[in-house]
Amino acid sequence: MSILSKLFGGGGSVKPDAEPVTYEDFRIFPEPIADGGQHRIAARIEKEVGGETKTHHLIRADTLGDPEAAAEASVAKAKQLIDQQGERLFD
Repeated sequence: MSILSKLFGGGGSVKPDAEPVTYEDFRIFPEPIADGGQHRIAARIEKEVGGETKTHHLIRADTLGDPEAAAEASVAKAKQLIDQQGERLFD
């Protein structure tokens, strides 16, 4: 069991094989986490930097009842974070 599953009560990602959304040369993989009938906003953000794939995991406390809405909100939050932090996400 992963550390995130322990923290948030398991459930796993709603869409583990979702196609990424490309935004400003970043790849956003919406991965909402099922949590007690709700879906926690979460995403994996990746970018090639210096020939290496860098990854940042975004997890928010916000939850939504609908998994599709949670996936859309996850992408929106990831875009907002990219706009604010850019490549500093990987520092």
